Amino acid sequence: MSRVRMLLVEDDAALAELLIYHFKREDFEIRHTPDGEEALLLAKESPPDIVLLDWMVESLSGIEVCRRLRRMSETANVPIIMLTARGEEEDRVRGLETGADDYVTKPFSPRELVARVGAVLRRVRPALAGEALSYADIEMDTVGHKVRRGGDVVPLGPTEFRLLKHFLEHPGWVFSRERLLDAVWGHDSDIESRTVDVHIRRLRKAINIGNRPDIIRTVRSAGYSLDAGH
Repeated sequence: MSRVRMLLVEDDAALAELLIYHFKREDFEIRHTPDGEEALLLAKESPPDIVLLDWMVESLSGIEVCRRLRRMSETANVPIIMLTARGEEEDRVRGLETGADDYVTKPFSPRELVARVGAVLRRVRPALAGEALSYADIEMDTVGHKVRRGGDVVPLGPTEFRLLKHFLEHPGWVFSRERLLDAVWGHDSDIESRTVDVHIRRLRKAINIGNRPDIIRTVRSAGYSLDAGH
């Protein structure tokens, strides 16, 4: 199992030290910065598996850091937990609407935060700890870049591989074309959203070979989902 890579963005030195201690005990690999701008550089340079982000940090607000992380292709789907002394409902909603996956109000116990991080990772990135992804009869070796369905090798191009990987990391989730463009091609891509349809067709053709059931569901006016039960 690979270690979970965490980016901690916290300008309270004493709190940061406490959190680093507790998460290292859980075998997390941690990079820490008190600075919002540096956090974006670190995330782009080496995308983390999860981000712990304080609302108030140096040089750039936590909300803006969260917004920009969601716009970067490298971190568009990385879970983000915001830490803040702001407990009002309006602030919680604002944080979640900006792209945070969870919101923890100070003061909190480090043990509770460790548990919340674990819960978010299980919900958002269920296959994070391993190098293999699977759903129904599809298996993906993310290191060897190999895909099998029902034991048979499925040859995929690089884009279809990334597309399937994204679906396998979020089974059952419905993604719009725009969300898929951000996740697979990157936010700054000039590719038309209809290009997603072309690659979905290619992916379907590849994984449904031999009259196997189509597990990519088209959700009218919403997008696509990996769903074996449709």
